[in-house]
Amino acid sequence: MTTLTKFSACDTPANEKDVSDLVVSGEPVQKSWPHFVGNDGGLRSGVWESTAGVFRGPMNDQIEFCHIIEGEARIVTGDNKEYFVKAGDGFVMDNGLQPVWHVDNFVKKHFVIVSTPPSG
Repeated sequence: MTTLTKFSACDTPANEKDVSDLVVSGEPVQKSWPHFVGNDGGLRSGVWESTAGVFRGPMNDQIEFCHIIEGEARIVTGDNKEYFVKAGDGFVMDNGLQPVWHVDNFVKKHFVIVSTPPSG
């Protein structure tokens, strides 16, 4: 069946993610609301949020489009470039990127993730 998924109309329950293996510092709590998963699982989208902390967010075998809808964060990439993102900003994280997220208070985003063939 072909559908249009309007995020604001979704009542998907939140999934709290175990990110203990990704945490660099702090005790971030991350939740996501998966609103759409493609038939083959290769595309998924929804809403994600995190409380304060520093954590890795590796883009292994996936590409992600993000649109920040609340809060802000500083993202440091493997080449030590810093990106400040805040509500209203949209960006893409390419396959292989190894970002470290620095969240001072809170950040919330819409996301679309596309799986890519495994590298290597």
